[in-house]
Amino acid sequence: MTSSVPIVMTLAYLGVAIFLGLRARTGRSMNSLEEWGVAGRSMGPVTLYLLIAAGSVSAYTFMGAPGWAYTKGVAVFYVVIYLSYLALVAWYFGPKVWAFGRRFGHVTQGAAIADRYESPLLGGLAAAVMSIASLAYAVLQTIGAAYILHVMSAGRLPIWVGVLVVLSCIALYLYASGQRAIGMTNAFQGVLMLAVAWAIGLWASQRFGGGPWFGDVFATLRDRDPRFLTLPGAQGDMSFAFWTTSIIVSMLSFMPPVWTQWMSASSARTIRRSATWLPSYYVVILPMVVVGFIGIYSLPELARADTVALELAMQQMPVWLVGLLGAGTLAASMSSCEPFLHSVALSYAKDIAQPAFKLSDVGAGKLARGLLLPIMALIVAPVAIAEPSNLVMILLVGLGFATQVLPAFIGMFFWTRASRWGVLGGIVAGFSVTLVFTLVWRNPLGVHAGFWGLLINLPIFVLVSCLTRPASNAVVERFFAIAAPGWQAAGDRDAVHRTSVSE
Repeated sequence: MTSSVPIVMTLAYLGVAIFLGLRARTGRSMNSLEEWGVAGRSMGPVTLYLLIAAGSVSAYTFMGAPGWAYTKGVAVFYVVIYLSYLALVAWYFGPKVWAFGRRFGHVTQGAAIADRYESPLLGGLAAAVMSIASLAYAVLQTIGAAYILHVMSAGRLPIWVGVLVVLSCIALYLYASGQRAIGMTNAFQGVLMLAVAWAIGLWASQRFGGGPWFGDVFATLRDRDPRFLTLPGAQGDMSFAFWTTSIIVSMLSFMPPVWTQWMSASSARTIRRSATWLPSYYVVILPMVVVGFIGIYSLPELARADTVALELAMQQMPVWLVGLLGAGTLAASMSSCEPFLHSVALSYAKDIAQPAFKLSDVGAGKLARGLLLPIMALIVAPVAIAEPSNLVMILLVGLGFATQVLPAFIGMFFWTRASRWGVLGGIVAGFSVTLVFTLVWRNPLGVHAGFWGLLINLPIFVLVSCLTRPASNAVVERFFAIAAPGWQAAGDRDAVHRTSVSE
């Protein structure tokens, strides 16, 4: 395909994103951590709904999901379980996190951990561990975005140019408007992605499946190669153990951008409303999975599975639909890249640099914005340009490390006896095991490395916490008045003040 329509439409989307992102800061100063980091805690339910939804589906929708459907079949539907759980987590934990932020002044996940365990060191360590998963996610999205520009330009834009173009655009409006830019661009991106996914899916089903009814595609696949409709799939590389533990690891990863999104809401009720609506958005994945299934028998010799939707579009679809796919996929990539880059810069400044160098909130706010460019230039861009092969596996590896911070959240919401040393010991042990089982002995017995880490992490967390001193009663009472209203410290005759988070 030599038409310039696809690349023009894709670049037009970039222009719209820059315009919306820069416009988001209108009339507001971005020098404070609260404004740049959590949009002044002012987002309404519709914006928050699209912010969380668009940020969670990412390039996976247009590249990863069709790619996994193409190579692994129904294993791709692990994401349905994970995303459904994400909505439940947002409904239950989101209002509590929002209340922590509003009452105690938290703007990051690490700040909440440092406050709960009275340990800036632990907050900084948690932020550093979480940043591995966040950076992996940002790399994944950047690769997806750069590849889209490469394909839409018929190869005229090299991958490295695409990486630099995408990161430069994001840096421009993210520096200027922070979380407000993410909210504004994700709202637009979310609507665009939903429309594009269904347009592509219905077209492909009509063209190759005999009609818009997706059931015909599944029936054809059943007749031609039913192995794709069972685990471990046609290639035999997706065991039930890895599939299941990957879901568990994904479900137990409280990623920093989601935490920040909850704190950006105007109220706890806003979070519950947006969380209730979230499942309605996740139908965006189904049509792209169908495209991947169609590719199994229409593009049998494809070299790179993640490109199945793009290859099908370039070979068969009209140019305007190809351009729409380019814009939608770029939107999916950028909508997820933005919040992860933002959260890493925010965490490095607030949770690591501020306590280490005794910075003021204004100084930390300026540093957070200033860290964006070094993070993009020195970490994300070089790794993205190197083009790791499997986009989904990059994410699963990152989530394995992020899951090791789980003890900190157990002690924040459920267990008053959790101590800083218990959390620290669990994180260090779990991280070490995950590292070994990722780089040296990969996923022993077909079980996700991050799950092995948790099996070591949690017993150490419990044992060490029982043997060491917990946080002070004042801190525990303050947190659990929100985390578990009605909770009362042992031996305290006066009822602990009950804090409602439902208003």
